[in-house]
Amino acid sequence: MRPPHCLHPHRSVALGKLPGKVEILDKEKPAGVQKVWDLDVETVISMSLVARSIGWLQSIPHRPIVWIRSRSYARAVPAHGPGRVALLGRGLVFSSLSLLAVQSYRWKCKHAVVYASIKVEDVKEQADYLHGREEIVKLYEFLIQYKDSEDPELLWRLSQASHGLSQLGTTGAAEKKRLIYEALHFARKALEIDESCSAAHKWYAICLSDAGDYEGAKVKIGNAYSVKDHLQRAIDLNPKDATSIHLLGLWCYMLADLPWYQAKLAAALFATPPSSTFEEALIYFEKVEEVDPNSYSANLLYLGKSFLKLKNKDLALSWLHKARDYPVRTEEDKEVHKEATKILKSLGEKI
Repeated sequence: MRPPHCLHPHRSVALGKLPGKVEILDKEKPAGVQKVWDLDVETVISMSLVARSIGWLQSIPHRPIVWIRSRSYARAVPAHGPGRVALLGRGLVFSSLSLLAVQSYRWKCKHAVVYASIKVEDVKEQADYLHGREEIVKLYEFLIQYKDSEDPELLWRLSQASHGLSQLGTTGAAEKKRLIYEALHFARKALEIDESCSAAHKWYAICLSDAGDYEGAKVKIGNAYSVKDHLQRAIDLNPKDATSIHLLGLWCYMLADLPWYQAKLAAALFATPPSSTFEEALIYFEKVEEVDPNSYSANLLYLGKSFLKLKNKDLALSWLHKARDYPVRTEEDKEVHKEATKILKSLGEKI
């Protein structure tokens, strides 16, 4: 593994009291602290020894200033020789040379959490890899380290991760609610930084809709306008985003399929309540198949359901069979398979 590119040769590292916190401090500006590691002292000592053994410490001639920080004092002392470890009071201190070993060794230490200022592109790549593998818990644990980021590309991925974790069957009711509002926060923050971020609009719409489940019928119905606006904005910014197109179709379908008592409530609460039709929903579902054919099992299912609502049984059966036969890779695919099979049986199809 290559040494971390974020390190500067004239910086040093300080480890505070147990549980230790490693910090990078600029020797000219000790106030500019940036947290990099969260390790126990024993781990740091062993890492420092590993670094010494592979020769990194001896290969760099400079002697940086080591800043000692603890609750009781903060002072600077020279590092006497490359990689030398100094123990002052209850604080363990070692030069930035040893941090190279820490970076190399961290992958083998499950209790070590990284906060390094690595490239956003690297974080995005790792996050997308985990998301593609449906490793939702690992994705969340990886991205939550960057919760204070000001980068909208990281923030919408944080929203996606929080929302994904909220949807797991193992997530309790209270935690699900917290995660949905956390996801909404990240999406909103991303939009505040960059209104032109298509994915941020999409995830804001998704999370706003889900948050409405906790705020009563009036709020949820009122939010429907905003949900549609953000989905449409996401599509305007990225016309090839099949997910946003599908979600807008789903928005239309759900309103068209609203039970009469909910439609009556909406009419009582709003002079012009949100409304749509199955024909409008079908336009979006068909658009998805134009943009990214046969890529999303739920879209195949809703094409079948929409044609069924419009009394076109032949086309409905065609799409429902496609939904049922779609390869099951995710939990959603599994649910789609079950629902498509159930509908086909109800229509007299042999399964």
